[in-house]
Amino acid sequence: MNEPLNAAPLIEVSGLTKAFDATQVLRGVDLTIPRGSVTGLLGKNGSGKSTLLKCLLGLLRVSSGDVRILGEDPWHLSAESKARLGYVAQEVSLYSWMRVRQIIEYTAAFYPTWNHDLTRDLLRRWEVPTEERVGPMSPGQQQKIALILALGHEPDLLILDEPVASLDPSARREFLSTLLEIMRNENRTIIFSTHITTDVERVADHVAILQEGKITWHGELGDLKDRVKRLRITSEQDLPAAFTVADSLRTEISGRHAMVAVSAVGPALIDEIESQWQASVTVEDLSLEEIFLELHGDA
Repeated sequence: MNEPLNAAPLIEVSGLTKAFDATQVLRGVDLTIPRGSVTGLLGKNGSGKSTLLKCLLGLLRVSSGDVRILGEDPWHLSAESKARLGYVAQEVSLYSWMRVRQIIEYTAAFYPTWNHDLTRDLLRRWEVPTEERVGPMSPGQQQKIALILALGHEPDLLILDEPVASLDPSARREFLSTLLEIMRNENRTIIFSTHITTDVERVADHVAILQEGKITWHGELGDLKDRVKRLRITSEQDLPAAFTVADSLRTEISGRHAMVAVSAVGPALIDEIESQWQASVTVEDLSLEEIFLELHGDA
């Protein structure tokens, strides 16, 4: 039974670290996932996204810190809580000798609440042949099967690690459409890692950015877009080489003109620039991809 929306978050992380021998991957992650949200987890390849998700699920033991998922320590997760989880790994591993129909029937047997109508509908919509063996199927087809297995019991918490990496654009769009339908239940919570920022913009309402082993931003997608902007500045005289703006991420200067990407923009900052440099300021909105690149210094 779903808990009310004002109950405790389904995921709470404080000071999480994870090291593999001498390699420190996570360096003090703090993260709280609001109930009923869709959170896109962004980070460069090798930033630790998969490691973080596996720590949340109890597939990896944390080196230090505190993690609570569904109110429990993931390393000692109860059977009742496991039944409320859905998970798709980045590298899909299925019973290759089984036919699609058999693997779905086998998985469904573990869940009294399995939604057979939903799985039949997804098989049809995603054009997955039920009588073929799983092993010879393409990576994209196998990923579709893994997603169906994760969705069939309608979990309260769905954790997806690069869920559309092997899907073609058409299948990816169909999956994202299904994800939006799932979110009609406001008690359901989803966190998914991806490198496709347009997918995050399409379905997520929250964004978490993992950078150098820490969460450097977590909040509503709209708030992030409201904060990070690009300023086009035109002064009445040439700007000095040392020209700088508060909270700047990147600055380019050319004579009287400057382009500055800032991590936090507001009326006070605009007024200060206009007054100090006798300049006009144009504020440009950025896409999530542009914001991600600016925050990582790769623009």
